Amino acid sequence: RTVKATSGRQIFQPLHSLRAAEKELLPGFHDFEWQPALKNVSPCCNVGIINGLSGWTSALDDAPADTITRRFRYDVALVSALKDLEEDIMEGLRDSGLDDSMCTSGFNVMIKESCDGMGDVSEKHGGGPALPEKAVRFSFTIMSVTLVMNDKEGEVTVFSEPKPNSELSCKPLCLMFVDESDHETLTAVLSPIVAERKAMQESRLILSIGGLPRSLRFHFRGTGYDEKMVREMEGLEASGSTYVCTLCDTTRAEASQNMVLHSITRSHEENLERYEIWRKNPYSESADELRDRVKGVSAKPFMETQPTLDALHCDIGNATEFYKIFQDEIGEVYSKVNPSREERRSWRTALDKQLRQKLRLRPVMRMNGNYARRLMTQEAAEAVCELVPTEERREALRELMRLYIQMKPVWRATCPSKECPDQLCQYSFNSQRFADLLSSTFKYRYNGKITNYLHKTLAHVPEIIERDGSIGAWASEGNESANKLFRRFRKMNARQSKAFELEDVLKHHWLYTSKYLQ
Repeated sequence: RTVKATSGRQIFQPLHSLRAAEKELLPGFHDFEWQPALKNVSPCCNVGIINGLSGWTSALDDAPADTITRRFRYDVALVSALKDLEEDIMEGLRDSGLDDSMCTSGFNVMIKESCDGMGDVSEKHGGGPALPEKAVRFSFTIMSVTLVMNDKEGEVTVFSEPKPNSELSCKPLCLMFVDESDHETLTAVLSPIVAERKAMQESRLILSIGGLPRSLRFHFRGTGYDEKMVREMEGLEASGSTYVCTLCDTTRAEASQNMVLHSITRSHEENLERYEIWRKNPYSESADELRDRVKGVSAKPFMETQPTLDALHCDIGNATEFYKIFQDEIGEVYSKVNPSREERRSWRTALDKQLRQKLRLRPVMRMNGNYARRLMTQEAAEAVCELVPTEERREALRELMRLYIQMKPVWRATCPSKECPDQLCQYSFNSQRFADLLSSTFKYRYNGKITNYLHKTLAHVPEIIERDGSIGAWASEGNESANKLFRRFRKMNARQSKAFELEDVLKHHWLYTSKYLQ
């Protein structure tokens, strides 16, 4: 309520009402212990907001380095997030008909990790430097708490996040003014987080929940990354590489020939092994042979990500591609050789004008989630068809969109087997039909090339769903929506001094995600 009035107008009241509550809600209030103790992590429980550089000040250029990042210690933040869910967890135990005094161990906590670069966050005023300020945010979401029972096989779900893609459940862990392309600084800031996470995977947390000490294990899944960030963290070449996929070893040419039949083979371990081969070149091969052997791994992977597909960016990537197909169809590119720039521009103008008239869809500089959602509809396809000269091309476009709309819920749904079981069953069939259309009617675009996200959409979705049960629930959407909050808190609720700015934003944002306050 300090941030948004019920009327939807934004009001900003001073946070006196929070003063009392916030001490308990911010990380660093509750006691806990790890068994065995975490390697290289202090056993202190009362650690609040810390400088994310962990003492690396002098090593970084660009004046005072101690202002560029603030974070919580990962384990302390997880404890705070769990204590915030305490009532929900106790309620979950009661609902499952379990005697809570018996359930003291065997808890498993599933964590979704997200990290995203924010582009330009510079304030639009003031006489500061004219260089763009970029920020990166690392967050986590508690997806579920389950309990492994000794007597009866299987797990009981005690808590499961109802809105895994909401900014309300996405807890900020680390904020930094760093360009996501600046690999050195990014790794310097994130490596302590990686180290803490690694330590926690080998240990159990003992925390009082509902008045009794309970023992919990954590499972981390880094799925909230767009492809650029995955490639950055896993040491792969950039998105334009011939190795189109972060899940399998295929090349762009192969993927455009065989669109559907690929299986997931990449993993963090394999990337690390391949990096060693790349570094040592044990078989004394030429640069090209070596690159082919390691399939595009050319830097040291520093953070494990889950080989999956990010639903939000998949949507955006595919919509961008459809937007281009629409232009090509308006200009009948399939029958032309090298149309001029002016021609292309006129098709684009016609498309934008039509979408604006028929769908009230304003052209955007960069494709975003909302535009993608509205573009990928049958009515958008119909509007475009009005500009397409021949009937058979119109039919092909309608069919392409129809198939896409059948496929999309499968990787968008939080639980596809419940929400869209029919589309899930038909997925492989639909993706095969879609691929056939691309390689016949739309051959002029997909001859020897294909976009990264189309490849993933067509080739990998069923396998990921079989493995994880969902793609949509693990998307980066919550973290992306929270970028808006970052901007807002920075503008309205933070002290305007470099030294305090980030910690105020981090504190506010953390409180904003508290279930207890909600």
